[in-house]
Amino acid sequence: MVQEKALTHNRLKTPRAAAVAGIVFSVLYIINLVLIQISAPADPHDAGTWLASNWKSINLALYLQPFVGIAFLWFIGVLRDRIGHYEDRFFATVFLGSGLLFLAMLFASGAVAAGLLFSYSATPDKFIESDIYTFGRTVVHQIVNVYAMKMAGVFMISTCTVAVRTKILPRWIVFLGYVMALLLLLSVGYFKWTPLVFPLWVLLVSTYILLTNLRNKPNAASPADKS
Repeated sequence: MVQEKALTHNRLKTPRAAAVAGIVFSVLYIINLVLIQISAPADPHDAGTWLASNWKSINLALYLQPFVGIAFLWFIGVLRDRIGHYEDRFFATVFLGSGLLFLAMLFASGAVAAGLLFSYSATPDKFIESDIYTFGRTVVHQIVNVYAMKMAGVFMISTCTVAVRTKILPRWIVFLGYVMALLLLLSVGYFKWTPLVFPLWVLLVSTYILLTNLRNKPNAASPADKS
């Protein structure tokens, strides 16, 4: 009885912690995106003059990026835990694959951007005049604003589809998720702040899960349970 109760307590405790991690992901990723958007020009073919005054802001954004990825991995965990044995193999593959691809692209873009900053700090004038800057900026821009955001949109669609089948989320969050996912898939590259859609949706889902877990928190054990 005691062992069974301990296992139940652990299962209730884990998603609550992961929901907090989803909120952490959202806050850190929003800070990351805002720092990048206000510091670096939207055009990847810019002259690079902004690096002299804004490289510290970009460096801070890159410092936060690994923690963004770690928190997102926990968020994937809480969604899978919530789906439980209702998990469908097809949608689970798309859901997990798109989430991990988004995570890989997030880290890859951060590594390339960090390499650009390091090269700039070593030889500022020669680096800006070289083709390496233009190539690196274009690669980072394409990964972050095209491929990563497309995977984020697929992740949202697959999550919402699973939520419809399993009812782990209310319908209004599901339908809002579909609309926001289509916005990511179709409008990234046209509107500068579109990538913020993804962390805002994760923040909404994580807050709902956290509040649901707190409301369903088990009451104190009765004397009969303690025996």
